[in-house]
Amino acid sequence: MQKLPSLPFSVKLAYGTGELAAAVPSSLSAFFVLYFFTDVAGLTPALAGSVLLFGRLWDAINDPLVGWLSDRTESRLGRRYPWMLLGVIPLSICFVLLWTVPPVTTQWGLFSYYAVLSLFAFASLTAVQLPYTALAAELSDDYDERTALISMKSAFSIGGSILGLVMAQIIFERVNDPAAQYRLLGQLSASLAVFMIVICVLGTYRRYWQVQANRPRLAPNAAATSLLSDIRSVFRNAAFRKILGLYLCGWVGIQLTAAMLPYFVDVWMGLPESHFARMALTVQGTAIAMVIVWERVARLSGKRTVFLLGAPLAVLALSALITLQPGEVFMMYVLGVFAGMGVATMYMVPFSMLPDVVDLDELETGLRREGLYFSAVVFLQKLGIAVALFASGSFLGLTGFAADAESQPLAVLWAIRLLIGPLPAILLLGSLWFAYRYPINRRCHQQILLALQDKRLQTQQSPLPPSNLNQPTAGPEGPGE
Repeated sequence: MQKLPSLPFSVKLAYGTGELAAAVPSSLSAFFVLYFFTDVAGLTPALAGSVLLFGRLWDAINDPLVGWLSDRTESRLGRRYPWMLLGVIPLSICFVLLWTVPPVTTQWGLFSYYAVLSLFAFASLTAVQLPYTALAAELSDDYDERTALISMKSAFSIGGSILGLVMAQIIFERVNDPAAQYRLLGQLSASLAVFMIVICVLGTYRRYWQVQANRPRLAPNAAATSLLSDIRSVFRNAAFRKILGLYLCGWVGIQLTAAMLPYFVDVWMGLPESHFARMALTVQGTAIAMVIVWERVARLSGKRTVFLLGAPLAVLALSALITLQPGEVFMMYVLGVFAGMGVATMYMVPFSMLPDVVDLDELETGLRREGLYFSAVVFLQKLGIAVALFASGSFLGLTGFAADAESQPLAVLWAIRLLIGPLPAILLLGSLWFAYRYPINRRCHQQILLALQDKRLQTQQSPLPPSNLNQPTAGPEGPGE
């Protein structure tokens, strides 16, 4: 096989920085937006969760459309960079407006403001985040280099969560007015997004074109197929369906825990607000350290093995949270460490698997459809946050949660404890089953690359399109590393 030069560390670093454009606002949203809507803006828990679910329903159309269009984009900047550079401006404006309380006093007025804003905010986020994420499959063809690249992205994703929490902690300590606190958070995250996207583009641009020069197309990007037919086509990929199941179960579980953490620390454990930030930093700090460890393990074994080793640690830690009693603060932090060890695999494994699935799809169809494949997982990423926040808000509302009450009903306390631990643990068990069934290992991927090289050579030697591009040539369906 023809090999590109080794992926430089500078390219990995530049690519990772682009993750901060979405990781910081996503972190702030996961940890604070439900609390902001209910306790600062004044929405009821049910309406607050509905705002986010409304935006994610729009994403069901928006995400695959942007992915499909970015696959077909033809420009001097390539397929992904125009979307990233043009999308980050409206994205930064939406960040500011999202964390601003409008001069509206009615529930439906507030709901309308945030619901309409969510349409623009989520569309802008998609225009930046999806092409950026798909870019990973276009910076290297190597199995282990892709794992290293996604590990860097994962480290910045977790680091972005930590940065968002640190920013919030500093602002909360220095600004007294709650509305001003969140407005300042929005302004800072907006500025950061623009800066990081520019760094990412400048740092990866040369490597992107190196890969494209070494990767002749088997078929034109703008082949005469519709969006719906392309969507049906990618969902016929069995390996891709395993990744979707893995990610949906695991990510919804993690986001349920993140959404309930402020309520668990405050309402159940009876601890000051500062312990919430410390607990979140414990989980995320452990996760960012473990990304380095799991990346080394993946080089020795495989991507699937890493998940099968790490995710059970999170299952055990989350299951044990329901047993914690007020006053057991040390044990809460111990469980946070074990949860972080498992959470790290959820950040890195599914996204490192996706480029290999894209190669398999190219072998079967002749098309490079990174945008469409990554759009499904990016949509699940955002849907997982929305579903977790909607479920959390709905359960709290149904059980009688009152934001200003000195004590909460027993039903609320049980809801908080179940939502932060046992239910996410059950979802993670589902993700383990999908990971066990994932079929592409290192050897299988090497065979895919060799077959792709043969087809590219045939394409270069013949003026006619290669035949039988739609015939599947995948490896076995069953599991294997």
